[in-house]
Amino acid sequence: MLKFYYHPTPNPLKIALFLAETGLPYELVPIDTAQGQQHRPEFRAINPNGKVPAIDDNGTTVFDSTAILLYLSDKTGKLGVAPEDRGALLSWLMFIASGLGPFSGQCVHFHHSAPEDLPYAKNRYMREAERHYQVLNDHLKGREFIVGDSYSIADISAWGWAIRGERVLGGEGLERFPEVARWFKAINARPAVETAQQIGKGETFKTPGDEASLRALFPSNYAPA
Repeated sequence: MLKFYYHPTPNPLKIALFLAETGLPYELVPIDTAQGQQHRPEFRAINPNGKVPAIDDNGTTVFDSTAILLYLSDKTGKLGVAPEDRGALLSWLMFIASGLGPFSGQCVHFHHSAPEDLPYAKNRYMREAERHYQVLNDHLKGREFIVGDSYSIADISAWGWAIRGERVLGGEGLERFPEVARWFKAINARPAVETAQQIGKGETFKTPGDEASLRALFPSNYAPA
């Protein structure tokens, strides 16, 4: 059975939504990142980069949410796009993976987690997060979905970050980008979203904040022990 290595953060939630949408059977393997479980040798054998999500599909291991979405979509034949839209699908998945996601994550880090107040970094990542949301907003004008005429893994990938829109953007959050807000409301109304958000609810994950959790989450910030 498929093993799904999970923590309730944006990138793993994308895989949770794919699984909820498709009904693909899986075994949940919680990874408490604040406790540093992602750095254990047994998990590094699954993902050498030491991050979630990851999957083990009967011996085939895949890590990074975009790679996992592509792998599962190709394997199951679900939530993909028409052949003529494949280029657009890859483009928007990479836009999220290399732009919207990382800039959103760094924006949250420097506004909420950094030990120092760094105005340049806060401004830089906020402006870039806003710019990426504006690109998506412009693209969604007159569109129901990000790629083609149907719901796909591109929508799932963007949804994983859009659910953190208020924390990333502050203030009115996604409402500053009305086309994104409209799209998000429609995706968020899907029954599978509630199912995805309930995955792992019975598990206890450490709340980060102490030095040990910060060392586990941001090891590159510290000199080797």
